[in-house]
Amino acid sequence: MTSPHDLLTFLTVRGGREYRVTALLATGRGRKASVRELGEYRLTARGGDLQATGPSGQTRTLTHQEFLSVFGSYQFSAAQPTGLLTDLGPLFT
Repeated sequence: MTSPHDLLTFLTVRGGREYRVTALLATGRGRKASVRELGEYRLTARGGDLQATGPSGQTRTLTHQEFLSVFGSYQFSAAQPTGLLTDLGPLFT
């Protein structure tokens, strides 16, 4: 499992590439501990912002601070590349 801060760092270094992650919520302690999947998100770092597409298909642009505020209590599965690249404009100028 990956923390939101570590995921944000991972995405920022690989800006422009879309990654798929599953949001996880750990609840309980000891024997009653469980991890619940909250849905799959597609995330792309775009400069100082993060583009997030949720399980419903709705896309939002979040600042890094907003991302940490919204997803701060979650953990994430390992990021899997989707193969989608964005922000390729500089390659063609």
